[in-house]
Amino acid sequence: MFSQTVEYALRAVVHLAYEAPDPRTTDQIATATKVPKAYLAKILHGLTKKGVLRSQRGLGGGMTLAIPAEELTILDVVNAVEPIRRITTCPLNLPTHGVRLCPLHKRMDAALATVEAAFKNTTLAEILAEPSDSVPLCDGMPQKLKVRKR
Repeated sequence: MFSQTVEYALRAVVHLAYEAPDPRTTDQIATATKVPKAYLAKILHGLTKKGVLRSQRGLGGGMTLAIPAEELTILDVVNAVEPIRRITTCPLNLPTHGVRLCPLHKRMDAALATVEAAFKNTTLAEILAEPSDSVPLCDGMPQKLKVRKR
């Protein structure tokens, strides 16, 4: 349902939320998230242009979240990369359907609405704070009790 680009973007921002407020280089993020560096660089550039990330050049520079993890939602990240496209008119452009969706497309749009709502109501801080035996992103990273405040 979601592209690899969305998956990679989510991995990157979760990693940056985990490491906040410390900046991370593209190399560090790529290693931690197991995303190819060249592809990740394009994704990070796009997230920076959309205001999700902040980039600082030079010694001690790198990428950081532009929005605190307590405020940044999964939907914010998804929409910055590939917005969820709700079905508002007949995808087949049938003139008799128009905005009156058939039962199939109504159900598909309802599913998209459910995903959209779930993502809108989930922050990165909540993901990192959720008790789990599976820590996001990798086996070796110890789980923090809380996301550090800025």
